[in-house]
Amino acid sequence: MTDAPSPARGDRTGRGPYRVVVADDHDLIRSGFAMLIDSAEDLAAVGEAGTGRDAVAAVEGEHPDVVLMDVRMPDVDGIEATRRICGDPRTSGTRVLILTTYDSDEHVFGALRAGASGFLLKTARPPELLAAIRVVARGEALLAPSVTRRLVATFAALPGTAAAALAGECPAGLTEREREVLVLVARGLSNDEIAAHLRVGAATVKTHISRLLAKTGSRDRAQLVIAAYEAGLVTPRLGAGGDARGIRPQGERRPPPTG
Repeated sequence: MTDAPSPARGDRTGRGPYRVVVADDHDLIRSGFAMLIDSAEDLAAVGEAGTGRDAVAAVEGEHPDVVLMDVRMPDVDGIEATRRICGDPRTSGTRVLILTTYDSDEHVFGALRAGASGFLLKTARPPELLAAIRVVARGEALLAPSVTRRLVATFAALPGTAAAALAGECPAGLTEREREVLVLVARGLSNDEIAAHLRVGAATVKTHISRLLAKTGSRDRAQLVIAAYEAGLVTPRLGAGGDARGIRPQGERRPPPTG
């Protein structure tokens, strides 16, 4: 561990590694994550916490770039800890990367609303964990595909989703092109994929994303997904059994039946 001052966010040229706090109520898992993080030259584990309350205190004391947050912890759970960290101006600069399990974690939407910047499955391989921390530390959002499907399913089950989709009101102040970019972000496309889809430059897409973040008051792409759903700009596509299969831009017609 180190008590070195926090480096300038996003600049690794002589500024030191990204600083990470690990929060998990299992000592062995927490120590293992910390050791893995310390094995990377550009990352440093600067604190550990076994409860959500301790995680908040560690972030207040260390001001890390990222906190790796387990959802299920005693005292204060990971979602409430995320809400406190992201809602406090003194700690809101820290990005929260949530650790989740595929079948047991049903708190994806709540954690995103609380301000989490990403989700990672506990079954991820070590290189994937390290890459995820770097992505979130750079200010980007990260959602594992299976977690994204759970997010879609959550929205499909929310009361009023259908009514919101029928309304399809664009967030105030967005241009038609910004609305289009927001829909593509909600569909999970990267900046390069959006640029190819719209046949514009990557820099143009980046400008649109920056304006969307400002106009919607979003922290990152994960929050933009929330904004797109809440505005009814995209709706879940439901399979025959009612399970979410993907998302449909508002106004897109359902394909006619075949056979």
